[in-house]
Amino acid sequence: MVKPSILVVDDELLIRDLLYDFFTGQGWDISVAEDGEKALEVMRSRDFDLVLTDIKMPAMDGLDLTSHVKQSHPELPVVLMTGFPSVDTAVEALRKKVDDYIIKPFNINQLYKLVEAKVKDRKGL
Repeated sequence: MVKPSILVVDDELLIRDLLYDFFTGQGWDISVAEDGEKALEVMRSRDFDLVLTDIKMPAMDGLDLTSHVKQSHPELPVVLMTGFPSVDTAVEALRKKVDDYIIKPFNINQLYKLVEAKVKDRKGL
């Protein structure tokens, strides 16, 4: 079976490293980017099963990244992470067709279950 692949996008090195280490430890294929622009560059060179992105980032935030991803890959699940939840942000995320929205700090095991379920749904498993 091919390893699931996700793109983790967060401007915080600690979060990128945490998610990279955790998911690779589960046998997943992980790529990381520090902002939305870098994420789009990475996506030009390969395909992913899911994008896991922070909302607040410099250059291009997670909501703008979601718009770009959904335009070019409408079937690709996008999960937003935020340390600054608000009703306005949640509503905007729904408008952008985000697949899920989680609040930092998160429970890594719950995040894993969520991401795994989204990837399985996408692959029809």
